[in-house]
Amino acid sequence: MIEFIGEWYLWIKSVHLIAVFAWMAGLLYLPRLFVYHCAAEAGSAMSETFKVMERRLLRAIMNPAMIVAWIFGLAMLAWHVEAGMQGWLHAKLTAVVLMTIIHHMLGRRRKEFAEDRNTRPARYYRLLNEAPTVLLVVIVIMVIVKPF
Repeated sequence: MIEFIGEWYLWIKSVHLIAVFAWMAGLLYLPRLFVYHCAAEAGSAMSETFKVMERRLLRAIMNPAMIVAWIFGLAMLAWHVEAGMQGWLHAKLTAVVLMTIIHHMLGRRRKEFAEDRNTRPARYYRLLNEAPTVLLVVIVIMVIVKPF
């Protein structure tokens, strides 16, 4: 298996990055949809439209992208086992786990909106919208600069 990863490493890395880009797009867009959804009256045509957009974004783009990013990221990690001993990788993986937790939080919030049970203000979603960006900055710095 490890030999296979080595032979296809650049393809694996490419698919991983494409999946990360798609996942990040969703992590940045879904909270923004929630901000606008907060302003829509429950049961209105606009609210129902947001529900469809949010469900499709999460299920058709974000969930598959997150799964592919994890699978191909773990494949690269298996190829570079020695990197597991370095601090930068621990920091990067911590940020990825936090991003995954945010993903699942957004999934729960989507269910609340789908059931017209949202109790959080638009400001909450504006602030939540910043977390993936901060984590992305940490991840990129850890991977490129490898500060420790």
